[in-house]
Amino acid sequence: MATHKTQSTLVVEHLAKSYPTAGEPLQVLSDVSLSLSAGDSLAIVGPSGCGKSTLLQILGTLDVPDHGSVRIDGQDPFALNENQLAGFRNQHVGFIFQDHHLLPQLTVLENILVPALAQGSPRPERFQHAQQLLESVGLADRRGHLPSELSGGERERVAIARALLMRPSLVLADEPTGNLDRRTADSVSELLLDLPTRHGVILVVVTHSHTLASALQQRRELSDGKLKEC
Repeated sequence: MATHKTQSTLVVEHLAKSYPTAGEPLQVLSDVSLSLSAGDSLAIVGPSGCGKSTLLQILGTLDVPDHGSVRIDGQDPFALNENQLAGFRNQHVGFIFQDHHLLPQLTVLENILVPALAQGSPRPERFQHAQQLLESVGLADRRGHLPSELSGGERERVAIARALLMRPSLVLADEPTGNLDRRTADSVSELLLDLPTRHGVILVVVTHSHTLASALQQRRELSDGKLKEC
């Protein structure tokens, strides 16, 4: 049974972002709008350097837009102060990175529990949830292993479990299969595709994989700073 926020929503309106250069500002995003609800999945594709990762960082509240708005579960995270924003991000957003970002000195189970450390020592229910997530990604027998003892695909599975620990509304994945061989990528893709249904999250994936992109409910290409149907 899914254990998620039933009213999860992501609403983005007229997002714009540029970066200063020696000459004219580099306009990365010019007018990005989208709307997603719990259970939705979206693939964002486009050539390297088109701004996909920038968009994902803004959706994850790690970067601030120049213009436009982002509302997650009806709230504007950029209206919060720094401490409030960190807490909001911890509770509402889960991240899956291409390079995992697992802590090498921690076991698999401890890595999954890292997001709960922001609230102090993890409560017993967090441990139970972490164990359940380990089982759901097929790593119950690896809970005491270190990241160095895992394959690339297993590390990505740990990253998926970690992203789900706090029961977020929004899960953002940046090239989640980019460093994996075809067979392992297919296995990880299956897990990703199951997230919106099983956990009721909104899933947004930046990917160069046409196979993964075509399997998600919606696909958009980021081109000239705007999201376009593809």
